[in-house]
Amino acid sequence: MAQINLVKGQKIDLKKSSSSLDSICLGLNWGMIKTKGFFGGIKKKSVDLDASCAIFDKDKNLLDTVYFGNLKSQGIQHSGDDLSGDEDGDDGLDNEIIYIDLKNLNSKYDQIIFILNSFQGDDFATIPFATIRLYEGTFKKVDNIIANFDIAQDSKFSGHISMIMGKLYKQDDEWKFSAIGEPTQDRNLKDTIQTAHKKYL
Repeated sequence: MAQINLVKGQKIDLKKSSSSLDSICLGLNWGMIKTKGFFGGIKKKSVDLDASCAIFDKDKNLLDTVYFGNLKSQGIQHSGDDLSGDEDGDDGLDNEIIYIDLKNLNSKYDQIIFILNSFQGDDFATIPFATIRLYEGTFKKVDNIIANFDIAQDSKFSGHISMIMGKLYKQDDEWKFSAIGEPTQDRNLKDTIQTAHKKYL
């Protein structure tokens, strides 16, 4: 499967050669905000980004939410809350990861929407190397990067602290991924889920 850069509205079939993938990960990477101090030094500010996913059935009912306060649902596991970001530049590792075991998801799950919130209200445009990637692998190993989405370099995210990243959806008993990449005016996870429900289900 060739790596691609995600663009809004893009659909991705989760297939590897002739078979479907068994699992995928959505990884989120970012760094601390660095500013110059009064005496020429560098000040570092922790950044708390939160990757979450909201799970819906075929009737668009919210079944569960996986986030820093609820790390697990059937077939879905969150790596845990990162409260700071990379301190000394990009270490190449994702700070938060949501692992999806596509073969063991609850049969009622029909759409899974991925959401990103800046918990402390830091503008996406100010956060170093903030990127999302969809890949085949685990928390500790990246086997194959399927797609990338560069938040830090996209001017449309300037002035925003919440976004809808994309969604997994079931079609003909197969899971597919749709890139959304839409910033919202929401201030927290609950409101962003409501926006996602209205616009993208």
